[in-house]
Amino acid sequence: MAQPLDIASLNGEFLPLAEARISPLDRGFLFGDAIYEVIPVYAGVPHLLDAHIARLERSLAAIDIPLPHDAGAWRHLVTELIRRNDGGAMAIYIQVSRGAETGRDHVYATDTRPTVFAMATELQPHDYSDGVSAITLPDERWARCDIKATALLANVLARQKAAAAGAVDAILIDGDEVTEGAVSSVILVEQQTLVRRPHGNEVLPGTTTDHVIALAREAGYACREELIPVQRMLAADEVWLTGATKGIAPVVRIDGSPVGTGRPGPVWTAVNRLYEAAAS
Repeated sequence: MAQPLDIASLNGEFLPLAEARISPLDRGFLFGDAIYEVIPVYAGVPHLLDAHIARLERSLAAIDIPLPHDAGAWRHLVTELIRRNDGGAMAIYIQVSRGAETGRDHVYATDTRPTVFAMATELQPHDYSDGVSAITLPDERWARCDIKATALLANVLARQKAAAAGAVDAILIDGDEVTEGAVSSVILVEQQTLVRRPHGNEVLPGTTTDHVIALAREAGYACREELIPVQRMLAADEVWLTGATKGIAPVVRIDGSPVGTGRPGPVWTAVNRLYEAAAS
């Protein structure tokens, strides 16, 4: 489990994480009325920072929380948090709630000051030489998964079931179609062509996935956006899970059955090399 680092930020103040406090009336605590973003940092440099800031701002707009910072202030917050935690490899977590009010009411005031919290956690390197396992579960989340909201109970329960099964994640199924992982996005490889689900309300627009697809296209691989039936995923040559702190994880077993050859595939090897080079 990734350990938090010492210095956090709360409403513009940098302070030891152990001293950070919010009101119990904060709507993020009471209702999960908040959004979040996670930014990987390699050698002290935030990766895909502009894309993560853009997604954070889209999520805020989607739930009508006023922007507490402009893009420059977000960048300063991230870079200063990295500096105060001595650089290196880490993940920056930013959470913005609608703020604290005087009571508990589902209807929110429009003039409440948002609560902005940010912290850094360790980012451990991954060894994917043997691949990872995944399980499938029904997708029981709400209908606006394109918003990176902190109300993650369905994801938590799915991820816990995956961990109990010795799997790195649960791949979620809506009817007969793959949506995404509980904490990741899904990419298939079919005859050296990458396939991902199109953006929509059912899935989070993956910043890391967009980057992976761009790298693959630059390397000459065809990439398509299509709906993915479960059987198509199970018959794919390769299946990958992507995420900000996960990178590109090659799935070699799903529900106990092998994917492709049961080993990380050649397209993953080539694209992951490009991803690691871009992050270094």
